[in-house]
Amino acid sequence: MSSTGQFRADREASPDAGFESGSLRHIVVLSDTHMWPGRQRSLPVAAYAHLERADLILHAGDITTRHLVDELEAFAPVVAVLGNNDHELVGLLPEERVLALDGVRIAMVHDSGQREGRGARMRRKFPAADVVIFGHSHEPCNQRTPDGLLLFNPGSPTERRRTPDHTIGVLEIADGALRRHEVVVV
Repeated sequence: MSSTGQFRADREASPDAGFESGSLRHIVVLSDTHMWPGRQRSLPVAAYAHLERADLILHAGDITTRHLVDELEAFAPVVAVLGNNDHELVGLLPEERVLALDGVRIAMVHDSGQREGRGARMRRKFPAADVVIFGHSHEPCNQRTPDGLLLFNPGSPTERRRTPDHTIGVLEIADGALRRHEVVVV
């Protein structure tokens, strides 16, 4: 919990607060960190270089503990959704949300379902979104659908499963447009 006693990741306050339109926003995107209580796990050292530059941190679920949210909030405001392993966070985080960041509409959900038909399914679920951020599979995704929707999964910085690398995501928004969307190896 933050020093104010509120769980900031659940606040509906605008993530645009304090940012001038047109200024570059460096957003770190995480998912599937799986920081289980009692384990000696931390984020990879390389992830902290990105967190130190972050204006905002988006987490697509499976945080698993409030301790990580507290750690992340020391770097930047955190906006998160509930993952299927976030038992400690039930009632504190929504299952999905939609944000407007300098005119870019970003939807967040933990589980987007199977790969086949994902683009059409996410367009139906979030018809006005420019970007859908999701997690669950631990498999990075950074692709546009034929109608321009960006499907973005940052992978996992701690549990790579079937992928070769631990990864996070980086988005940059300026002047009402998404200027960069990249999955970064950490």
